Amino acid sequence: MTELQQLSGPVVFALFILFFGASLIISLRISRKRENADGYMTGGGKIGFGISAASMTATWIWAASMYASATSGFQYGLSGPIHYGLWGALMILLIYPFGRRIRQVAPRAHTIAEVMFARHGRSSQLMLAGSNVLGSVISLTSNLIAGGALIDMLSPFTFTQGVIGIGAGVLLYTIWAGFRASVLTDFVQVVFMLGAVVIIIPVVFFAAGGPSLFETGAHNLTPQQGDFFSSDAFFNQGAPYIAAVLAYAIGNQTIAQRLFAVREDLIKKTFVTATFGYGATIIGVGMLGVIALYAGIEPVGGDVNNLIPQMAATYLTPALLALFFIMIIGSLSSTADADLTALASIVMADIYGQNIAGKSRANPRTMVLIGRITMIVAITAGIFFAGSQLNILDLLVFVGALWGALVFPVIASFYWNRVTNAAFTVSVIVALAAFLPVRFEWIDLSGGLGIASDVLATIGIGVVLGLMAFGFFGKRVALIVGTVSTLAAAPFAIGFLHLYPVLSGSLVAYAVSTIVCVALTMMKNERFDFALIKVRTGDFDPVEAEQSTGIDTAPAGIDSEPDSIKAGSLRDSIDSASARDEDALDPSADPAPATR
Repeated sequence: MTELQQLSGPVVFALFILFFGASLIISLRISRKRENADGYMTGGGKIGFGISAASMTATWIWAASMYASATSGFQYGLSGPIHYGLWGALMILLIYPFGRRIRQVAPRAHTIAEVMFARHGRSSQLMLAGSNVLGSVISLTSNLIAGGALIDMLSPFTFTQGVIGIGAGVLLYTIWAGFRASVLTDFVQVVFMLGAVVIIIPVVFFAAGGPSLFETGAHNLTPQQGDFFSSDAFFNQGAPYIAAVLAYAIGNQTIAQRLFAVREDLIKKTFVTATFGYGATIIGVGMLGVIALYAGIEPVGGDVNNLIPQMAATYLTPALLALFFIMIIGSLSSTADADLTALASIVMADIYGQNIAGKSRANPRTMVLIGRITMIVAITAGIFFAGSQLNILDLLVFVGALWGALVFPVIASFYWNRVTNAAFTVSVIVALAAFLPVRFEWIDLSGGLGIASDVLATIGIGVVLGLMAFGFFGKRVALIVGTVSTLAAAPFAIGFLHLYPVLSGSLVAYAVSTIVCVALTMMKNERFDFALIKVRTGDFDPVEAEQSTGIDTAPAGIDSEPDSIKAGSLRDSIDSASARDEDALDPSADPAPATR
């Protein structure tokens, strides 16, 4: 391997000024002296297809995801990035069928937790909001770690200096216009990132040896790494990520923001487009890890987070190295700003708006101030935690598994009118209590406990696949898929799955939350009117609602009238809602023509 090259200090500084300066100019041009609170959180719910699709793609083509895909390729061979990119793309695709239902019942909401407050009450809301805060802080930390590794490897500056510089740059342009700044800069960033990937990956591949590398470097692989259908890759990477994709789709506020921001009739088009953009890009970047594996390259300092910048510093020319630098900075910024706006919206809507001031008494100007303070606190926490330099891939899988405890209760709450607050809250707590000791191997799973864990994990397989089928095909197909997959997996999974704690813990969380939620729900016969959610959620700041996005407002004919002044039509919808509730468990029965 040739000596690693670096960009000089002045060049790195100039690239920082170019990237973050341009982002700041964009943000300042769309910011307002009197910022609209709803626009600061979701852009007013009327953002068009191009901006939304680019933002969703950029948000998930993040630096941490690139690094994790390359790590997967380095650890598991060719099948690693396929598992990572394919199932991550499936996560984006799964959003739109559930997203249409969420927007149908809560068209003007800002967070999923806010909807849970309207559906169940405070405990369910704070539980979901708390999990989102944890997930966004971990995500933000992961991106700062990726940025610090980049700076440390490619410049004379240190890891800590890189983390602080990137954190300050992202905060500088995001704080002024909030979510609107995030999505508009995403559009610019994704265009640049996709172009850079198309150039950089082939250049590295041919510089490392081209197609002949697969022959000359084959001896560097273990039998499992050389097997495209590697069981090691599937059980340690693929299967846990399959289980995690539903959790990311349902539990992540950065996704929920974009769901509530895009025009309702463009949800399917937006997320299908983002699916292909994300999958192709992340699988491509993951091939850098595969190339490193075949080339016999060892990560500097034994830290796999150094792998991507190390490959760039080894094989790229100075000009392409600068292009690569901007690509990674853009990818991590696009998600870091999304995490900041997600955290801001949770504190603004769920903590201040619903629990401190109350929706009717919340001051929009105070909300925006609180959102900006939240961003400052969040970036400070991210910089602090980034000093630990944790493994990014482990962080992402852990967050996805943790959110798995929430998936069934959240989805059921949007379709099943009998789910109660007690069923939601207790099922999540019990699922977390079961997940943690299995995931971290706090208990010995040999003998009877291992069998019990495997039985629950096998049920979890049916839950995951059943929920996926439910999103696209409805209740009947979901029950068939869930039952058949559980029975088919049982002979192979029981007595075996507990050997893989990452996968087993996630599946146990799904199973326990589902069993407890269903059991407690069936003990009550309360019925909830879903039309009430639309009444209980809505704009905090209806002033200048028509101009709240500053990006891409809806054309004439798209209803943007605040929910608070449409009481008459809401009474009609409430009266007719009960007749629809029995069909709610079947997505194919969704009567809303705008979401078809």
